[in-house]
Amino acid sequence: MANDIADPAASPLVRIRKLTKRFDTLSVLNGLDLNVLRGEVVALIGPSGSGKSTFLRCINRLEIYQRGRIEVDGVLIGYRECETSRGLELRELSEAEINRQRADIGMVFQNFNLFPHLTVMENIVEAPIHVRRRSRAEAEETARSLLARVGLAGRASAYPRELSGGQQQRVAIARALAMQPKLMLFDEPTSALDPELVGEVLSVMTDLAAGGMTMIVVTHEWGFAREVADRVVFLEGGNIIEQGPPEQLFTQPETARMRAFLDKVL
Repeated sequence: MANDIADPAASPLVRIRKLTKRFDTLSVLNGLDLNVLRGEVVALIGPSGSGKSTFLRCINRLEIYQRGRIEVDGVLIGYRECETSRGLELRELSEAEINRQRADIGMVFQNFNLFPHLTVMENIVEAPIHVRRRSRAEAEETARSLLARVGLAGRASAYPRELSGGQQQRVAIARALAMQPKLMLFDEPTSALDPELVGEVLSVMTDLAAGGMTMIVVTHEWGFAREVADRVVFLEGGNIIEQGPPEQLFTQPETARMRAFLDKVL
């Protein structure tokens, strides 16, 4: 199957070409191509070590890749194109410039990464105030709205240690949304949670998808991938093996490798 099945007539929010990432001699991503349309939810699945998390981290410039290009809403991430005597070349952006680009890309990790010494409210308003230059009043108003949206309206003054894992992850989602990102990346957001807490986080993500948020989600939650994702992408060994609508991929996979994977996990 071709690596890129998005409608070429549409303008993708995310455009990735020939993305290649190595750690020393280990090749982790092997020239991946992918488009993600505006409002699309893409679920990345595959065995451990297939490159899924590295793929997300490259999009957010948390990993430096050796080859390829990543564009989000037409903006080249991590570099600028410069005319030189040798032709068009890419120059790496400064960390401050990259941080400004990251403001449009929300990311939620496996572990919640909340600041333990800050309250829920302080965790959420920190970046909008210092990166987006929002006033504190505006940032707190947005934070209260987001806490209500994720079902935590009464916990603004709580500290992370006073919350369950599921609640902490919902705060992490609210914190990412407070930056008003164009794209949300989720790296196995339920993997660190007790089973009974998984549903409350998936419910928030489902609501985001219904609201039109563009999302790329690394997940082992097959029900979420089947019911919420518009497209499922199966990675193995740093390659896109197969992709398509969830119902097609889960019921009529085209590749023997995809069938073998599903036989083990479903």
